[in-house]
Amino acid sequence: MEYSTLSVERKGAYVIIRLNRPEALNALSIALLDDLRRVIAEVERDDSIRGAILTGAGEKAFAAGADIEELHELDGYTGKEYSERGQSVFSMIETLEKPIIAAVNGFALGGGCELAMSCHIRLASEKAKFGQPEVNLGIIPGFGGTQRLARLIGVGRAIEYNLTGALIDATTAERIGLANHVYPADELMNKAEEMMSTILSKGPIATQNTLRATMASVDLETEKGMEYEANLFGETCGTTDFKEGTEAFLEKRKAVFIGE
Repeated sequence: MEYSTLSVERKGAYVIIRLNRPEALNALSIALLDDLRRVIAEVERDDSIRGAILTGAGEKAFAAGADIEELHELDGYTGKEYSERGQSVFSMIETLEKPIIAAVNGFALGGGCELAMSCHIRLASEKAKFGQPEVNLGIIPGFGGTQRLARLIGVGRAIEYNLTGALIDATTAERIGLANHVYPADELMNKAEEMMSTILSKGPIATQNTLRATMASVDLETEKGMEYEANLFGETCGTTDFKEGTEAFLEKRKAVFIGE
């Protein structure tokens, strides 16, 4: 598929998706949001794609927020529609049953921070800066920032950063749980690809069900979450991959998974 604001590179069983508006610091225009919706739907449909890495083109930004010119035109009605549009796209990313790694190569502000938080894993360049500075524009985060930031770093810290609009450097982001790991800028993509390759070397059904169960923990009460986990555990015990994995362990050899 062709995208006006993204570039997509196939790398075996995964794809690298680059936000491709470097002249605008990869700002999240409506066109870019629509392209993201299309590419995530394609990743979901294509069984040969088992994961994705999301990053920004250029050296300065992952995504430096919303397109301010578009934002300026919103009113009370169109603002709600705009927020729901972004939330819908980012929810597609968060609920995708294939791992998505955000490789945050620079500024991830406003909608860019919200986009990174919707991914399953966040790796950051040492040059990365996160933040929800919407209060500086007289608005609030609208693509999930008030919800996901609190879940990732705790309510107290989230309130502080959302109310002050303060930027979060990469080291701090790692310390508070906003970033999983921080790497030198020239190593970031290699590290993201290494992690993706490691994940995809595991049993496909086990990977998918692990992601399902872990993401469900956000919404389910503990008892319901345990029940869901047990059901998925039982499902994986009935697969060919489970037999192969345990046999390979006992025989001290590398497992060959087939996704069945």
